[in-house]
Amino acid sequence: MTVAAASALGGTNVAAFLDMLAVSEGTDIPGQRSRDHGYDVIVGGQLFTDYRDHPRVLVSLPRYGIKSSAAGRYQFLRGTWDDLRARLGLPDFGPVSQDRAAVALLKQCGAYELIRLGRFDAAVTAARRIWASLPGAGYGQKEHALETLRAAYRAAGGALQ
Repeated sequence: MTVAAASALGGTNVAAFLDMLAVSEGTDIPGQRSRDHGYDVIVGGQLFTDYRDHPRVLVSLPRYGIKSSAAGRYQFLRGTWDDLRARLGLPDFGPVSQDRAAVALLKQCGAYELIRLGRFDAAVTAARRIWASLPGAGYGQKEHALETLRAAYRAAGGALQ
């Protein structure tokens, strides 16, 4: 579950969408060793403990033929995080900062208002440009079925239009 209060994020639907993203990105799921609901996960399953800044670890993922610096509950890339931190004035890479940054990305891609309105499928379509695990993202990485993600969203308290 998000650390930031649902009201601070824009409502229950937004918090539920963030919880769904953590499931989709594999950071807050059964079997993940996270001690902090995925906020401490580096791509590939490593964990970090210092929330002062993005961990800046470049991980080789031979299965996908890529290297990635993705980290945190929503798997922020190093460069994306640097931009968001500067733009939003975030003090650290802690859970509340990660929640705020993810909301900023949802606003940037046009998914935020769709989520607030309960238009889940349309929000996923908008957000897939940012999160490779969403269906139809096309990054060549593992994508989840829309039905699976919809179930995770509803389980987290999200409402559908």
